[in-house]
Amino acid sequence: MASSIRQTVKQIVETSDTWAGKTFDIFIQLLIFASLADFCTRTLPNLDPSLRSGLQVFEVVAVTIFTIEYSLRVAVADRPHRYMFSFYGLIDLVAILPFYVSLGIDLRALRAVRFFRLFQMFKLMRYSNAVKRYMRALRDIREELIVFTFWAFMVLFFASVGIYYFEGDSQPEAFGSIFHCMWWAIVTLTTVGYGDVYPVTVGGKLFTAVILLVGLGFVAVPTGLFASALTKESS
Repeated sequence: MASSIRQTVKQIVETSDTWAGKTFDIFIQLLIFASLADFCTRTLPNLDPSLRSGLQVFEVVAVTIFTIEYSLRVAVADRPHRYMFSFYGLIDLVAILPFYVSLGIDLRALRAVRFFRLFQMFKLMRYSNAVKRYMRALRDIREELIVFTFWAFMVLFFASVGIYYFEGDSQPEAFGSIFHCMWWAIVTLTTVGYGDVYPVTVGGKLFTAVILLVGLGFVAVPTGLFASALTKESS
């Protein structure tokens, strides 16, 4: 009897081939969407206290349901530890954990990742294959990306050191240490250029021009590598 109940629950929780399984998946996805809407609504300033109270009640109900769902997935899994340490298992756990443990941070937004289960639920094989091509493309260029990442950190470090020597004495509040300079180096190398900190000396400006040119590679190199690998996988 217990084995039969477990098998029925397993079919509902883990598959969407049956009416009950698809209904369960759709309900969970709608609850995730409502939870994300609740999360966004709470960030509104001057929110009515009664509405905030209602949202709090909804969050308690939602977390309770998510906890039950997580417990059921662990209980019916053939290898519970494998689910618990899987990508979605960790997302499911991390999304509900802050409710029970005061971590000082709300991680409900991570539930949005679970929308990827819609691909499996509705058998959207076209999109599943597209995701697989992306993953294969990344795997094909993983060695190049590792080398590029190492190179990028080296350039970031030397850019921070260089601007420190040029601007440290002139602007100690903005470039007073290598660590302060790293913020400038990041926004400059990525060509974002917020303009909150910028060089004022001639040497600093010339150095910045060089770094900006180097920064173009920060976008061009990985983009080119990935585009080439994805084209190869798609052909």
